[in-house]
Amino acid sequence: MEPQEISFHSVTFTGLNPGVRLIVLGAVHGNETCGTQAIQRVMAEIQAGQIHIVAGSVTLVPITNPLAYTRQQRMGDRNLNRNLYPQTAPMDFEDHVANWLCPLLAQHEVLLDLHSFHTPGEPFVMLGPDNNTGTLEPFALAAREEALALRLGVRRLVDGWLDTYALGVQHRVAHHPAEAEARGLNTEPRYGVGTTEYMRSVGGCALTLECGQHEDPAAPQIAYRAILNALAHLGLIAQPAPPAVANPEALRLYQVIDKVHADDAFSRPWASFDPVAAGELIGVRLDGSEVAASSDGFIVFPNPQALPGQEWFYLARRSGRV
Repeated sequence: MEPQEISFHSVTFTGLNPGVRLIVLGAVHGNETCGTQAIQRVMAEIQAGQIHIVAGSVTLVPITNPLAYTRQQRMGDRNLNRNLYPQTAPMDFEDHVANWLCPLLAQHEVLLDLHSFHTPGEPFVMLGPDNNTGTLEPFALAAREEALALRLGVRRLVDGWLDTYALGVQHRVAHHPAEAEARGLNTEPRYGVGTTEYMRSVGGCALTLECGQHEDPAAPQIAYRAILNALAHLGLIAQPAPPAVANPEALRLYQVIDKVHADDAFSRPWASFDPVAAGELIGVRLDGSEVAASSDGFIVFPNPQALPGQEWFYLARRSGRV
């Protein structure tokens, strides 16, 4: 299918009573389909009268990036979940998605974005920042985000995305300026803005739920449960509010390491949230230089298929967030 043959699709269900305006996204990355499956299941159950929206509204977007989804790959022309802003002169397909998606997000109060990841690992929720008045990502709804995050059905919560991404940009510019210029690499902190960051920038709150590995058969059920829990917690359906998850684990990203060459290789097959000790070998560059953990913590989003100049893996530490 050619891009010009593609259209965008969302469905909104509105209750009789006023309430929260929730939007749920699937397939922001085209090869991450657990959210698509869960959203389609919820849509069918609402239409069949098995789920009743009694207040507020929910907008369901089963396939956010239809070009990537049709191609069964992460991206169409580029990563939709980077540099997500309305574009006055769209240059690629994802710019057209942004021009449709950003106004749609701005019509809502809460976003739940459903994803999956490359390697095996436990599902987790990506939180926004603590309340702050800084310039990178000012925010005042942290308590609302945390309350919803604790009720999606997974115990692990991770924050620090945009701060860590900005540090990665500084490192990229400082240590690989020629490569950055030649390859047009992501050398601006705003390139780290995706669906959740954009949602916060227009006054909402937002969570990304990473439901497990791409092919994990449990991932669609995790996504489905999270949607139902969000609907109940926010009062959109007349069901008891779910309790907060017991014994949550809070982690904070603190470092991102880029792949420099296609032949950079991990020291072993890593899974998200494998523990690492300070000084432990994580990978070896093509030139033989070793990449080691800078402190005790966990590896997150290890991506053996990362392209040169893109994120190879992240490192996280425990935090006292919740």
